[in-house]
Amino acid sequence: MASPITTAPVSVQMLAELGARLRRAERDGVAVDPIGEALEEGGIAAAYAVQRANEDAWIAAGRRVVGRKIGLTSKAVQAQMGVDQPDFGVLFADMCLADGEALEAGDVLQPRVEAEVALVLKKDLPEPDTTLPELIAAVDYLLPAIEIVGSRIRDWNISILDTIADNASSGRIVTGTRPVSPAALDLAAAGMVMEVNGAVASVGSGAACLGHPYRAALWLVRRMAELERPLRAGEILMTGALGPMVDFGPGSNAVASIQGLGQVRITHEEK
Repeated sequence: MASPITTAPVSVQMLAELGARLRRAERDGVAVDPIGEALEEGGIAAAYAVQRANEDAWIAAGRRVVGRKIGLTSKAVQAQMGVDQPDFGVLFADMCLADGEALEAGDVLQPRVEAEVALVLKKDLPEPDTTLPELIAAVDYLLPAIEIVGSRIRDWNISILDTIADNASSGRIVTGTRPVSPAALDLAAAGMVMEVNGAVASVGSGAACLGHPYRAALWLVRRMAELERPLRAGEILMTGALGPMVDFGPGSNAVASIQGLGQVRITHEEK
């Protein structure tokens, strides 16, 4: 069963205040001080309670859920954050950009970019014991993608509690326009190169995502089913970074090339 916000051992009032603080930061474009210390008593459960409360608040305000993202898929980053599993966040329709579009100045606080494989589903995945073959059968097509990561926490001074509460540091996603069938691709071996302003800034491969993007995706599918917010047909699943994320200031441009999937591009408008 899903865990309601009231079960976290941090007061409901405090959870609501922290969530409102993050929403104001996004709305006003002004980063706030870290909130992780206020969540320590409740730990990761309390951080997800803030994230879920904000998801509900944004839905009530008219935003539409179109998928989920997974973060912390690198074992090295997990060790740095002191956790042994990935985290996740929600994707809204107004976060989605297409290949070649521009990120407007100020839309994402403290933006950074990372290249990812995006899965688009053709079936619902409601079972918490979803198997890998069931996941594979549910994938309609793949797209090359860039996640524009952002933090509402000042100076990226984040703990695992900060980033989870802050919707897994989500900003925007950029997806390619040429769907690719997953049937003939070995995603674990697929190489990635991302250039920022014409220079190679990040390299990696599908193996960076918990050994394979599908392994990362399966963790997320099961987790969302457990929380009674399952992935649905037509939704996007961002499977995690294929290499290190890179700063992406105003005036920058990025091109990610993923073997077998092609390229995806984004520019960041000047202020």
